[in-house]
Amino acid sequence: MWEAVGIPNTDARIYEALIPRGQSTVAELAERAGFSAAQTARSLARLSRRGLVTRLPGRPARFSAAEPSLAGSVLIAKREDELHRLQDHLSTLDDRFRTERGRGHPADHLEVIEGSTAVWRTFVRVQRAAQDQIRAIDKPPYFVPPGEHGDDGPNLEERRHLREGRAGYRVIYDHETIALPGRLENIWDGVRLGERARVCANTPVKLVLSDRKLAVLAAPDDLAAGIAFLVHPSTLLDVLTELFEALWDKATPLHQPVGDGAAGLADRDRQILGLLAVGATDAAIARNFGWSIRTVQRNIHRLMTELGATTRFQTGMEAVRRGWL
Repeated sequence: MWEAVGIPNTDARIYEALIPRGQSTVAELAERAGFSAAQTARSLARLSRRGLVTRLPGRPARFSAAEPSLAGSVLIAKREDELHRLQDHLSTLDDRFRTERGRGHPADHLEVIEGSTAVWRTFVRVQRAAQDQIRAIDKPPYFVPPGEHGDDGPNLEERRHLREGRAGYRVIYDHETIALPGRLENIWDGVRLGERARVCANTPVKLVLSDRKLAVLAAPDDLAAGIAFLVHPSTLLDVLTELFEALWDKATPLHQPVGDGAAGLADRDRQILGLLAVGATDAAIARNFGWSIRTVQRNIHRLMTELGATTRFQTGMEAVRRGWL
């Protein structure tokens, strides 16, 4: 833990062993911490230079620990300053990198990533590189390595970004994604955290754009073969950015139900209305819930009757008017 601010584990153990006693000699502290007197003396010298311990006057030499929160906050502030300076330096290197890439051969702007694990790690790496905004087209298939996404489903990296306020997300979901069992609820979780979501039919590729500096994309056949493409700053990256914005403009906004109008609405009915609103077919809704087509149609007819609608479109519009969607 202390290594995060540059304090070796040995020094950290000696500092923490000093705290309960208030002050100690080298010999006393060495016995308590389980190190030799020579090791302890060297650690105390390093800790003194970092402001974590103070040598008291008199003989034999005695040492006392600085207040942990005060000393720790100084170390943390220094490390944060170092990280900010590193980030500024990396931005400078990025500019130089993009300039050199722009001068290179067009083939230098595109990397082929092979292997499902390598592809998944690349999608993660591209998201982690973002400082402002991540734009994505989300469509099957998915190949998250087992145990890598915990309780957040396939969107673990997005959840981390949104919770930490590191970057905004705009995501276009393919109709096939919405129809996957449990996927809509997973998407609602992201929307509640601040994701802006839309739905579009027949999206051409799976895509993640990191600011305007990186992209990773793959068509369904490529993904099935465990292949994706990493795109560096180039005309191709500009084209992919324009593709996303064009699809975003024509995609249907996906909003979490709001207002008191939806308070009495069953979760299952809310999900059905959400799927209807984005144009999901009866077959897609049936797959989502594990129902038969007849069961889906019976539930849709019931909702249409409750809302006084005669068509699926009117059902969606009335649900929106009542604040259910």
